[in-house]
Amino acid sequence: MITDEKIKFIEFMMESDVLRFGDFVTKSGRNTPYFVNTGNYRTGRQIATLGKFYAALVKETVGDGFDCMFGPAYKGIPLAAGCAAALYSEYGIDKPYFFNRKEEKDHGEGGSIVGYKPKDGDRVIIIEDVITAGTAIRETMPVLRAAADVEVKDMFISVNRCEVGTTPGKTAIMEVGEDFGINVHAIVTVEDIYEYLKSKEEYKDMIPKMEEYMAKYCII
Repeated sequence: MITDEKIKFIEFMMESDVLRFGDFVTKSGRNTPYFVNTGNYRTGRQIATLGKFYAALVKETVGDGFDCMFGPAYKGIPLAAGCAAALYSEYGIDKPYFFNRKEEKDHGEGGSIVGYKPKDGDRVIIIEDVITAGTAIRETMPVLRAAADVEVKDMFISVNRCEVGTTPGKTAIMEVGEDFGINVHAIVTVEDIYEYLKSKEEYKDMIPKMEEYMAKYCII
């Protein structure tokens, strides 16, 4: 069931031009009637608001039971920073964050990790935008494992697209759980977006497209 908070987040994404409807192709090459581009957050108010949504989910799910948070380059970087700031301002939870460079720096401090330097045994949470086919997380885990012997049990995303991964009958998020032991928590799901659209007369033309897409690619 869609809640008031989920409705607020969906409308926030739409007014920020982050959640868009039309004809798109995802990174995995699938045609989709909606697209989530967190790269379109571009103001202080937007990132502060977004950070609060992520922080609320982190607080509700794991509380302060983690040591640091990681934002994968590039879109995860402002998400992790915004979440870290909101966790402190809203709940008094002060945790370090870090992110990676796509290319290792060969001068100064060197390396590919920026910010907090993870240590063996650290409990890391990942702050990301969406998971479609699970490609990004498979690129992220080697980066974390190269940095230290860390424990990664939770990942937080904006939207769970509920799309099937590489294994028939399993979503990409199910595969991430099986392959890496990571629980993925989303602020909203494709079902929430679909339910929201159904409640709005102006989006009635989108309903058949969403239903076709969900029937083809999603496991609900």
